[in-house]
Amino acid sequence: MIGALQALYGPAIPALRAEFGLSPSAAGLGLSAHFVGGVAGVLLFDRLYGRAGNRRVLGSSYLLMAVGAAGFALAPDWPTALAAALLAGLGFGGIDYGLNQLFAVGFGHRSTAMLNILNAHFGIGAILGPAVIGAVGSEHYPAVFLVFAAVNLPLLLCLRGVRNQAPVAAAERTGGTAVLGRSLGSVLSVFVVLYVLHVGIEAGVGGWEPTHLETVGYGAGVAATATSVYWLMMTAGRFLVAPLALRFSAQAIITVSCAGMTVCLLAAAVPALAPYAYAGVGLFIAPIFPTGLPWLNRAAPRARRAGALVIAASMAGGVAAGPALGKAIEWSGVRAVPLLLCGVSALCLTAALWLIRATRSR
Repeated sequence: MIGALQALYGPAIPALRAEFGLSPSAAGLGLSAHFVGGVAGVLLFDRLYGRAGNRRVLGSSYLLMAVGAAGFALAPDWPTALAAALLAGLGFGGIDYGLNQLFAVGFGHRSTAMLNILNAHFGIGAILGPAVIGAVGSEHYPAVFLVFAAVNLPLLLCLRGVRNQAPVAAAERTGGTAVLGRSLGSVLSVFVVLYVLHVGIEAGVGGWEPTHLETVGYGAGVAATATSVYWLMMTAGRFLVAPLALRFSAQAIITVSCAGMTVCLLAAAVPALAPYAYAGVGLFIAPIFPTGLPWLNRAAPRARRAGALVIAASMAGGVAAGPALGKAIEWSGVRAVPLLLCGVSALCLTAALWLIRATRSR
């Protein structure tokens, strides 16, 4: 559901512009308001996590998301719609944080695999959301948002299966992994950098792949299809990594992912390889977000807010990626998109290698 909600704003932009008389940049504020609400939701519900009870946190988040989506559909003017998107984002952030945190500590050695499966379903929603808008037409976006709000409500009945108190991670019970010669603050800072940068790459490829492919000679239809394949590969990659996560460490998976992502982005600079290389980027980037959370919990078991920090940072990376990459493209041109992202990916690989050394057990 949260994957679908995040993906509904973009396809609705043509109808929003027509209804409220918006410029392209003003219409894009809907998704920005959603992300701002998401960051606030992560930080707010992190403070309630373990005190209010998991069921109450998740139930409140479902209600906020439903009310916000309905408000966006029924808003009489654009400021009201933005406020509703912010409210929906608040619920989105609570669900994103709550579920990821529960899965990160609640399944023991299977947490990495289960987190990849959880986030793969986010991808399924992100694929289906735009497909629904495309099928009914963007002018009918209010009906889609209202249906989304209504479908959220039955989820409240599913909360009985959620343990009300937060489970304690095994690393916290045993004292966790020693951090070799590094302060906890340094380790958390590099985790934040890794999350900000890799989500920036994820958003950058999703946003600029069509433009880059058209610039190097592909038709609009091919470019759009290739971008859809990129998102499909990201979803498939998380399902594929789930069984591997039971055999290989999170550190190994993330290192291979960052290296593969870097190679694929370098290959995307070759026009003949670009559509296939972008699909490879989707495959390799897929496991980083869900696989990093259990690693973080083991590396910093007593830093209770570490998970909230990196999840909020990932959302901030998604917000900042568009303007930052756009400014870089103004200087270097659209053809340089894969090389710019390749440089960022190399920084991700460097951060992963540093974290492996810094979090190695004594």
